[in-house]
Amino acid sequence: MKKIFKNIFKNLFILFLGILFLFLIYNVYAADTPKITLPNVSIEINGKQTADAIATPLKAIGLITVLSLAPYIIIMMTPYIRVVIVFSMLRSALGTQQTPPNQVIIAFSFFVTLYILNPVLIKINEEALQPYLNKKITQEEFISRVTKEYKKFMIKHTKSEDLVFFINYSKIKKPEKLEDLPLTVVIPAYILSELKVAFIIGFLIYLPFLVIDMIVGSVLMAMGMFMMSPMTVSLPFKLLLFVSIDGWKLITEGLIKSYYP
Repeated sequence: MKKIFKNIFKNLFILFLGILFLFLIYNVYAADTPKITLPNVSIEINGKQTADAIATPLKAIGLITVLSLAPYIIIMMTPYIRVVIVFSMLRSALGTQQTPPNQVIIAFSFFVTLYILNPVLIKINEEALQPYLNKKITQEEFISRVTKEYKKFMIKHTKSEDLVFFINYSKIKKPEKLEDLPLTVVIPAYILSELKVAFIIGFLIYLPFLVIDMIVGSVLMAMGMFMMSPMTVSLPFKLLLFVSIDGWKLITEGLIKSYYP
């Protein structure tokens, strides 16, 4: 593997030197050729511009900002937190090192997350996206409906003590309905709840595999095989147990039922 990366870096370095050499030749022998000048681009805001002319670039900047934050939104505001942590802890409990690889766990967690969010996405599409595309509601109403619908999902799967914790520290007046809470309170409370539940599930997953490790370690010690690693011997037994009970299906089913019992 190191040899492959070494060859790749070597080829890239040679390619870089070739491009640099061609650039120097161009500057020496093509000095008399006409230069291509690019037009100057400037952004000005003055009193003569209308509100729409100023609002359009601001909307574009806002859209770019949202797109740049999209990975964080997907990770921290969806069931992805719980799913990927559980699958990662499952791999650690099995002791299979990098099997399955990170790419498989990340991709599988993403699609399980989409499956869990499917009812919410369908409702958002019917009540917010389609009316907006058909120009029945304004953009502000569209954003309000999407936020309200998704906020319901987060509040439903957030522990009440976590909501109370952030409400108290934010020093805001407790609203009559939980749906009226600001996102600055709901999002961190939801993340805290997801982390808590994910580690509880991970602990329960670890227990049976821990028992197998203890049994194998005790047997090896009784046989006087102190130099042999218990992990090496217990790994086949853990894989046999996990495959025989169809572990991946059970874990995935448990994660889905934790949201829709």
